[in-house]
Amino acid sequence: MEKVISLAHGDGGELSHRLIRDVFIQSFGHQTEALFDASIVAFPNGQMAVTTDSFVIKPLFFPGGSIGKLAVAGTINDLAVSGAKPLYLTCGFVIEEGFLISDLKKIVEDMAKEAKETGVLLVAGDTKVVERGNADGLFINTTGIGVVDSSRKDFQFEEGDSIIISGTIGDHGIAVLGARGDLGFTTNVLSDCASLNGMLENVQRSSDNVRIMRDPTRGGLATTLVEIAEDFSLTMVIEEEQIPVKEEVHGVCELLGFDPLYLANEGKAIIIVSGADTDKVLSELHKTQEGKDATVIGKVIGTQKGQLLLQTPLGSKRILNRLAGMMFPRIC
Repeated sequence: MEKVISLAHGDGGELSHRLIRDVFIQSFGHQTEALFDASIVAFPNGQMAVTTDSFVIKPLFFPGGSIGKLAVAGTINDLAVSGAKPLYLTCGFVIEEGFLISDLKKIVEDMAKEAKETGVLLVAGDTKVVERGNADGLFINTTGIGVVDSSRKDFQFEEGDSIIISGTIGDHGIAVLGARGDLGFTTNVLSDCASLNGMLENVQRSSDNVRIMRDPTRGGLATTLVEIAEDFSLTMVIEEEQIPVKEEVHGVCELLGFDPLYLANEGKAIIIVSGADTDKVLSELHKTQEGKDATVIGKVIGTQKGQLLLQTPLGSKRILNRLAGMMFPRIC
């Protein structure tokens, strides 16, 4: 097999056939489905959830993951925090001429492994090859399909609802910056890139009073909470001292002037739940590797005004806003 991608790999001929057979089918399986232009899949009763995302991260491999793992986990998490059980994924690849096929295999194998571990099937895909210099290696687009229980309740927020974060924030942002060499020094921080569907299914089974779940990716924890506050006209307060940040992440932020509240995460969930069910949800989270550091960081204090407040260690409060501008490009 050839060692690098050529434009002929994207022309639909013999090299395209070999690429699909020796890279994608070898990792993903589905020989029968590959014979047709569409996959026929079973679908349980219930509402369907659909999400799509594109991944352009740089570098393609980083401590704790790769663009392949990220593409699968990121799409699964978008379904999971929406209350859906992820079932199927599709993936589209835009590959630059000259890209190493050995690297493509590693990325595809990462995707297959993550999908298998989460019980999600990769059922369709597409590959396009562009001229050297037009894609920066590899871009991946994924679409996720899941099912939502028809008994799911509408959002009913109340004063006193707890705001939970499932673990430490900012890990992904610092890990990727370190892998790029942008920090000027090395760091041992690993990306938190992980699929959260199993953990979040257990959370929903433990409580009928989960108000909303979100994954704080680009823009970080603060931006995501501001969006929730504004979208649902909530006033929320989070306590700075309660927000979990790894010592290494905190150190980098202190040194370079970053705010961990706005750093990207790829394996964390925000969960807002009734005060009465807070302990039950925390108990479920703490049973998992992904949720072992889960903690309550704040609460809903009003249901009329869309505003997020940060309570400082000195006892004062200040308003938090969305991330202004672009902190780091190509982070996912």
